[in-house]
Order: sequence, then structure tokens, then C-alpha cells
Amino acid sequence: MAKQWGGRFEAQTDALVEALGQSVSYDARLAPWDIRASIAHARMLGQEGIITRADSRKIVAGLTAIAKDIDAGRFTFDPSLEDVHTNIESALVTRIGDAGKRLHTGRSRNDQVATDVRLWMRDQIDTILKLLKAIQAAFVDFAEAHVEVILPGCTHLQHAQPVLLAHHMLAYFEMFARDRDRFTQLRARVNVMPLGSAALAGTPYPINREWVAKELGFERISANSMDAVSDRDFVIEFCAAASLTMMHLSRFSEELILWSTPEYHFIEIGDSYTTGSSIMPQKKNPDVAELVRGKTGRVYGDLTALLTLMKGLPLTYNRDLQEDKEALFDASDTVQLCLAVVTRMIPSIHIHAHAMESATREGYLEATDVADYLVGKGMPFREAHSVVGRIVLYCSRNGRRIPELSVKEFRSFAACFDADIVDALSVESIVRRRDNPGGTSPRRVREALRKARKSL
Repeated sequence: MAKQWGGRFEAQTDALVEALGQSVSYDARLAPWDIRASIAHARMLGQEGIITRADSRKIVAGLTAIAKDIDAGRFTFDPSLEDVHTNIESALVTRIGDAGKRLHTGRSRNDQVATDVRLWMRDQIDTILKLLKAIQAAFVDFAEAHVEVILPGCTHLQHAQPVLLAHHMLAYFEMFARDRDRFTQLRARVNVMPLGSAALAGTPYPINREWVAKELGFERISANSMDAVSDRDFVIEFCAAASLTMMHLSRFSEELILWSTPEYHFIEIGDSYTTGSSIMPQKKNPDVAELVRGKTGRVYGDLTALLTLMKGLPLTYNRDLQEDKEALFDASDTVQLCLAVVTRMIPSIHIHAHAMESATREGYLEATDVADYLVGKGMPFREAHSVVGRIVLYCSRNGRRIPELSVKEFRSFAACFDADIVDALSVESIVRRRDNPGGTSPRRVREALRKARKSL
């Protein structure tokens, strides 16, 4: 059993309490960032004369050696020492003696852990931004390779209007662009240094917070010590941004799952990103897409756990805050893995262009354009909408498609139909007419592709 901190306690910590309270089994991953912050803090203490320069140099050398041992896998973390911070400080004292005991001057584990998590998160955000850019590039590559393919665009999972497949793929480009914006904006809010807030009230030592912030790459220092040690908004916001990214990955995964079914037969996902069945030899299951869809709920759970954790905490630090890390680490690991694997999967997808284009002949995708045609002839849109509804009903009852109707049949519904209605109803012409900015016309889609490529 572990001995309690300082001289206040006579009894040792109960073994079950030790098991309940340890966090080193998961926060050991913060070690590189913890050491980096401690080195900056030690240098500042020496420069400001709070400790001797000789002790400052010993501390920096000792921490540097510990970092090398951790990196090489030679460092053993002791769960009885609770957390990563105490493990490193204990090892430092063992290696360099009393000088190591001076490292914690002018700080608390409260501001120490808040600083470590912000340093760690800043690097994770940088990695996620690269992954988001990579998946956007994959969507652009895929769209450029299939820029002529037309498929049914849907609302309510019902065929609605024909669109270019490239236009469909660029919709996901836009989703991940918003994700990049969110993480970029979050990074600025993360990049605030709480170190120097100490336990909750600041410190009486003449520390130089601005110097440490600059040394660690923080853009500014926290304004209120009580808020700084208890703030986990940035952790929640990270998980919220990760949840939105996972939601976008899940939406794409759901479409791949649908499109790969025999009923759709729009695509075939590459062998490296599918699996077989233990008893059915014919199966080729879209497991990667299904796993990504499933892991989305896991990240949502991380976000919910953090919101629930924080909702009842008074100022300032409470031990509950130790529970933020597992959810945060899980969300970060999950979103990074899913972004990476989906990015690799995209180029493996084979498009069945003929099946997509054949599907545009089902579901009366031309209906809106017939209404627009009538509007062009002077009919009010609501009246045109009603006329085309009757045309669809007629076709449905008679097993006909709208483009199969003769001009005479069209005129039985409205006298303003002319022979030009026939040419207006090809899917190519329908797509081509959607030529406003943001539309699905080939010209607009190629323009969007150029802009997307330039933005990357």
C-alpha cells in the first residue's frame, strides 16, 4: 500500500483506494508532454532565482534522461505512485537527489495536469488536421476519377433528382472542411497556458509565466487561476468536434454499406477493406464501414461522459476531473484511426457506373424538370407541381416512365407542352441545367473540384 503525501497522515492508503485512485495505467501516455512542461518550469525557476541555476540544470538533465528511458521502454511506471506526474518526479528525486524535490516549487498537480493535457491535445489536433486534409484529398481524387458518372440523388432515401457522383463526393469534402475549421478554431482555445495557477489561487513565488508560455509555444496565459485548474471546456469541445467528424464518417459509411448491397450494386469495396463469412463463402461484408459506423457511438459516449462528469462540479479542482482522460484519449484514438482507415479505403472502391446510371431511370427523377418546363411556359409553379403529380400517377398506373410519354400524352395534361419536352428529359440535360454556383452541372462541379484542389 502507498504512503500518503506529506506528514499529515499516519495510516497508509487502503489497497482498494489505491486501485480506485491510480491513473498512471492510462495517463502514462502524457509523459513526454509532462517532461517538456517540467523542463520549461525548471529553467524558469533557475532564471528567476527561485531555485539555484545549478539545481535547475540538474533537474533538466535528469528529466532529459528520464525522457530517453521512457522513449526506449526502459522506464517502469509504478501504480502505487498514482499518476504520471508523481512517477516522473519520484524517479527524478531518486536520480538527482534533493534538487529533484525543488521542481514542484510554484506549481501544483492541478495546473500541471491541465498544462500537460493542453500540450498533448495541441499535438493531437495537429495530427487530426493532417488526417482531415488527407481524407479531403481522397474525396477530390475519387471525384475527379468519376466526374462523368450520374446517379440518383435522394431525399428520404427515395430517388429525387439525378446528380453527378463527383458532386455527391464533394458534399463530404465540405463536411470535412467544416471539421477542419472546428479543430483549427479549437486549437486556438486550447493554446492557453494554465501553468502558474498552482492549486487554485496562484503562487507567491515570482515566477515568469510569460517566459514559460513562450518556451512551450502557448499563445497566451490563463487569466484566472481558479478557472484555469478546473476548466475542461476544451476537453469537451475536442470530443464534440471528434463526434461531428465521426458522424460524417458514419454517414459516408452508411452510404457505402447501402451501395454495396445487391439491391443497389453501385460499388464494390476492395478486398483489403472487407471480410468474408465463417460459413457463407459468397459473402463480402463491408466490415470497415460498419466498424466506423459503430465506433461513432463510442465517441458520442465519450462526449456524454465528459458532459455528465462536469455538470455538478463546484470550483475548483475536484478529483472527479481525473476521469476526463480515458474518454478524451479514447475519442482521439478512435477518430484518428477511423479517419486514416477510411482515407485508405476510398481508392479501393470500384464504381459500377452502369448500375448508377440505370438507377436514374427509376423513381421519376425527371418530375421536377417537367414542372420547371411548365413554369418556363408561363404556368405558376404550384399549378405545374399538381399537373406533374397527375403525370406521375398516370405513369405509375400504366407502368410507364415519364420520358416514354408522347407529346400527345403530355398535352393531355397541359396544352402548353411542345415537342421540346422530349429533349428536356434526358438525365444529362437535367444535370447540365443545374448550373448555378453549388449546383451539380458538369461545369460547376469541375469548378468546385478546382477550388477544392486549390484549398488543399
